[in-house]
Amino acid sequence: MSKEQRDKLSYFITCIAVFAEHFDLQPKQAFAYLKRFGGLAFLDECYAAEHTLSLDNAVEDLLVICKRNGGGLE
Repeated sequence: MSKEQRDKLSYFITCIAVFAEHFDLQPKQAFAYLKRFGGLAFLDECYAAEHTLSLDNAVEDLLVICKRNGGGLE
C-alpha cells in the first residue's frame, strides 16, 4: 500500500469516527450511512481538497452530500 493510500484510508477512518460522534452513531452505523448515501464516494473523489479542510467542514460536507442522495440525518 502506498503512502497516499495509507493517508487516504486514515482520513476516511477519522471522518467516519468524527461523523459517528457528531450524530451519536456507532462507527459501523456511520460507515453504512455514508456508504449508502454517497459520502464515502464523495470523500474518495474529493480527497485532494477535503483533507485540507477541518474535520468539522468534512462532516458538514458529508451531511450535505448524503442529504442530496436521500439521507435523513440533520
